[in-house]
Amino acid sequence: MGELRLKDKSVLITGADSGIGKAVALLFAQQGADIAVIYHTNKEDAEKTKSEIEALGRECIIFQGDINDYEFCQKTVDEMIQTFGGIDILINNAGVQFPSDNIENLQESNIRKTFDSNIVGMILLTKVVFPHLKEGSSIVNTTSAAAYQGHAELLDYSATKGAIVSFTRSLALQAKPKGIRINAVAPGPVATPLTKATFGEEEENTHQPPFERNASPEEIAASFLFLASSDAAQITGQVIHPNGGLIVNG
Repeated sequence: MGELRLKDKSVLITGADSGIGKAVALLFAQQGADIAVIYHTNKEDAEKTKSEIEALGRECIIFQGDINDYEFCQKTVDEMIQTFGGIDILINNAGVQFPSDNIENLQESNIRKTFDSNIVGMILLTKVVFPHLKEGSSIVNTTSAAAYQGHAELLDYSATKGAIVSFTRSLALQAKPKGIRINAVAPGPVATPLTKATFGEEEENTHQPPFERNASPEEIAASFLFLASSDAAQITGQVIHPNGGLIVNG
């Protein structure tokens, strides 16, 4: 058996109670990492994720809260560092979406919640985490193919995902002197509880990739592992596209 790729690393993951975040948490634990999970409301799913990580022989702590609350971000990071002794990797994965096929029907409250959840909270948490990172540390953000292709039913969501791409590239420039790598993953359609709740079992539209099926969260998690590990030592400011064959620019 080969050497564990994240042996004794400490990882903070948002939205890891289900979907891509949970798949990343479990894969990272399999590769030797201890995991801190931030979840918003679903305590039962978060506790299940925690149990599955601990069954793999790694430590896990969970935090319920809103990453738009700056004090919550500070408290969470402080408690994680007290427990694990530091933080090596941040996975910014939490997000929401509210589909609407007409901009006139977009609700202001949903627009603001989408931006708060998908990009504002990401920046706030990263601001708190960043001083604790060191050379060799990494941040991986979750963006989307929608940032490049657009999505007729997800105007505000697509806009936040485009903002995440720009945030990733800009922070990578700022982080270079510290030897910290900042990258992102842009999945296409993925079979997660969020997409199921939004579009049903399968998203049947023009965004369906050439593989003609949604990816599983586990298939996407491998891209996060690559970017978080030393295998990606020469990669920063980049977005990789596990999207089933969609052709995108950038």
